[in-house]
Amino acid sequence: MRATLAFLTLGAAVALSGCSTDSYRDFTQQAGASLDDGAFGNATMNNTMVQSGERAMAIDLNHRFASEVDTTITFAFDSAVLDAEARATLDRQAAWIARYPNVRFRVYGHTDLVGPVAYNKTLGMRRARATVDYLVTRGIARSRLDAVVSYGETQPLVVTEGRERRNRRTVTEVWGFLEPKRMLHDGKYMQRTYGIYVDSAQEEHTSE
Repeated sequence: MRATLAFLTLGAAVALSGCSTDSYRDFTQQAGASLDDGAFGNATMNNTMVQSGERAMAIDLNHRFASEVDTTITFAFDSAVLDAEARATLDRQAAWIARYPNVRFRVYGHTDLVGPVAYNKTLGMRRARATVDYLVTRGIARSRLDAVVSYGETQPLVVTEGRERRNRRTVTEVWGFLEPKRMLHDGKYMQRTYGIYVDSAQEEHTSE
């Protein structure tokens, strides 16, 4: 773990200089990640989504999600328990997610750099699963949240060997759509799925 600290520091600097590609990279790479059981998130599906244009729509919708709702919650040290603040944030996420019943989401779990790499990978997964489980209790179908990812300690927000709450987090993101093939061939279905977002975005732009 300590041998990777310098690399993480360099990676953080590179990330700051390459923010324009963050959205595409976030939706395509899984380096250092452990993926929970789920049908999507693999390379074949990702390639299909990119080729069909679905990925671009998902990225676009994810930007809106992140601009309207806090997509990140944090955890106490060595814990996957949701505190009151985390639950309140997830309540707001669930309300937003409920507005888009045809959209799928992915939850990423992270840890700080304290502790063994393997343990932190498992802890990150526990946090992601706890997040999903709570969203399900708020009425979100598990089938829309069935891919959870653990990055463990590999993607810290703050590069430090000490305890850092901002690194102990989960992040919820738009990942795709329930029926992507239907979207390509059914204009009305696409309008129901994606048009709500487009229309609301246009209304906001007009009112500014």
